[in-house]
Amino acid sequence: MLGFRTDSRAKVPSVPTGGLRAWASRISVARRLSRGITYLLLILLGFTFAVPFLWQVTTSVKSIQQVYRFPPELIPNPVVFRNYPDAMMMLPFGIFFLNTAKVVVVVVIGQVLSCSLAAFAFSRLRWKARDTLFAIMLSTMMLPGQVTLIPQFILFRKLDWINTLLPISIPFVFAAPYGTFLIRQFFATISLDIDDAARVDGASRFRTYWQILLPMSKPVLAAVATFAFNYAYNDFLNPLIYINSKEKFTLPLGLSAFQDRAAWGGMRWDLLMAATTVVMIPALLVFVFAQRYLIQGVVFSGVKG
Repeated sequence: MLGFRTDSRAKVPSVPTGGLRAWASRISVARRLSRGITYLLLILLGFTFAVPFLWQVTTSVKSIQQVYRFPPELIPNPVVFRNYPDAMMMLPFGIFFLNTAKVVVVVVIGQVLSCSLAAFAFSRLRWKARDTLFAIMLSTMMLPGQVTLIPQFILFRKLDWINTLLPISIPFVFAAPYGTFLIRQFFATISLDIDDAARVDGASRFRTYWQILLPMSKPVLAAVATFAFNYAYNDFLNPLIYINSKEKFTLPLGLSAFQDRAAWGGMRWDLLMAATTVVMIPALLVFVFAQRYLIQGVVFSGVKG
């Protein structure tokens, strides 16, 4: 029998460590350079988007003479803080804030509850034509709102809702396709075993939805609430169509009143920028505090579905 003898002391060819280090060093430099270029582009892009906001804030503390001065001044001298109380007293912004708050509260609560209920039915319950109806609901997102504008106006006029806050709040209480889609996708990431365990313990469908799924879905609920707040807070078209009297104005309509040259004898850009800055504060605060939940809700909603 032929045998082969192996030498355990045989050496494996080695790669020079100097070459590996140089190769790794070149990769590290390339990564740092790529990361630096990416950060630089993001900073430039962020600054580009921030310039209009910075110009708005600086204009809000300028005098009317400084607004039209050329070349323009980025830092006003002197700073005129009087523009803020003057802008708030020129129009009844307190009433505008109150009207907007009523609409926002109704829309946000209604959207979160109705979208989550619809998403629960589409994701956790089994019933005939469920997926078909879900697809039909999503297809309504391709229908522009202007298409149904005239029929809605006729309906609300027959209901005697014109010049009230009802047409700009009640129709948006019901489940929106995008919010339902987000919550449904999030519910799909939760195991159905949780529903089975709750059913074994005697929990009803609604109790499973209310006490188990909703507490587990805070990120996506915060995302839907933020989107609903942003829409209701900044909606201009619907209040413009249905609201006639100034005491029913919302904030977007109140800001548009500054463009009435006949009333103020010219465009007061300093007061308009001051009022716009004040109106932006609630939206900025909502985004800052809900930013983490907003990103988590959108990201987790695309994990499974």
